[in-house]
Amino acid sequence: MDMRGYQHYREDALSTMTQGELLLLLYDELVKRLTQAELFLGKEDYPPFEAAVDRSEAIIRYLSDTLDRRYEISRSLSQLYEYFCYELSRVKVGRNQTELARVKDMVSQLRDSFRQADKSAPAGGR
Repeated sequence: MDMRGYQHYREDALSTMTQGELLLLLYDELVKRLTQAELFLGKEDYPPFEAAVDRSEAIIRYLSDTLDRRYEISRSLSQLYEYFCYELSRVKVGRNQTELARVKDMVSQLRDSFRQADKSAPAGGR
């Protein structure tokens, strides 16, 4: 299979996405990685569990780093992202399924809120 065509298609798709769509893509990936972490933890397969948690933390740090600090909501989101990273570090060390599910639920709710906001935003304002 020629991967160059796929790579070009992917780059084009990403370059034409709105900021809201890119944000949702990141949140979808974050939820996917947290789901993978849950599955690997349930199987007691710890190396891929830890890798999924590490990738989740990297996505959260990226989300935090890209916040526009001029807005008040950014401070709240920054604190929330810091909390997520803190909890995930505890989840990784303690291998705590309950806490992982709680963080995943919170991230999912935040993603759904952003999805709803993106749908409500006027097309020109994205």
